[in-house]
Amino acid sequence: MNTLTAPRLAPYLDLIRWNRPAGSYLLLWPTLSALWLAAQGFPGWHLLAVFVLGTFLMRSAGCAVNDVADREFDRHVKRTAQRPVTSGALTAPQALVFGAVLALIAFALVLTTNLATIAWSFAALAVTIFYPFTKRFFSMPQAVLGVAFSFGIPMAFAAATGSVPALAWWLLVGNLFWVLAYDTEYAMVDRDDDLKIGIRTSAITLGRFDVAGVMLFYAAFLAIWAALGAGLDLHWPYFAGLGVAGAIACWHYTLIRTRTREGCFRAFRLNHWVGFAVFAGVVADFALR
Repeated sequence: MNTLTAPRLAPYLDLIRWNRPAGSYLLLWPTLSALWLAAQGFPGWHLLAVFVLGTFLMRSAGCAVNDVADREFDRHVKRTAQRPVTSGALTAPQALVFGAVLALIAFALVLTTNLATIAWSFAALAVTIFYPFTKRFFSMPQAVLGVAFSFGIPMAFAAATGSVPALAWWLLVGNLFWVLAYDTEYAMVDRDDDLKIGIRTSAITLGRFDVAGVMLFYAAFLAIWAALGAGLDLHWPYFAGLGVAGAIACWHYTLIRTRTREGCFRAFRLNHWVGFAVFAGVVADFALR
C-alpha cells in the first residue's frame, strides 16, 4: 500500500472494525443458517455470495452510523474513546458518506435477487439506522439490535423462496434471544461508564440478574431453534450443532459470572462460535441426507 494512502485509509478501516470481524460473523451465521433452511440445502453460489458480501457490507455501514450517533457518548467510555469519529480522525459527514457507499453496494447486490428481498431490505436498513438512537430512551436497546442482527433471516427466505413464512419469523425471534445474550455480555463490559453518561442497556436494566438473564436468553434461543428443528423433522447433526452451541454458552457462564471486563468481553468476542456451531449443524444435516 502506498505510504501516502495508508494513513488516509486507516481511519476508514478502523471505522468498520476491519481487524475485528467478530461482529460480522454474529450477523453472518444465522443468516446463512436461514438460507440453508429456506433452500433445503446448498442455496447456490449466487445467493451465497450475495448474503456473505452483503452481511459484511451492512455490518460495516451499521458501524459507521453507530459511531456517528454515539460520538458524544463514546468519548466518555474507555473502550470507545479512540474510535475515528470520536477522536476526530474522521468527521461525521465523512463517516456517513462512507457508510452510505457501503450500503449502496450492498443494495446493488440485493437488486440481483427478487422483489421480495428488495422490499425487505428497506425494513432492514431502517432498523439498522434506528438502533443507535434507542439507547437514549429504551431500557433494552439490545432487543432492537436483535431485530437488526436477525433481519438477514427473513431476507434469506425471501431470496430463496420469494416469500417469508412463519418459520422465518420464529427463527428471527429465537435469534433475537441470542443477540440479547451476547450483547448483554458486551454491555456488562461498559456498565460503569454507561451509568455515568446515562446510556440505557440491558446490563443496567437487569442489574444483579444480568448473568442469569444472559443464560436465560441463551436457553430461549436454543429451545426455540430446537423446537423449530423438530417441527421440520431435522436430524441428529442439527441437534448436535445446537448441543455444541449450548456447551459453548455454558462455558461463557464461567467467563461472565464474576462480571470482570476481561471475562465479559472475551465471552462476547467469542460468541460467533455459538452461531457457527448451529450453522455447521444445519449444513451437516442436509449434506448427510
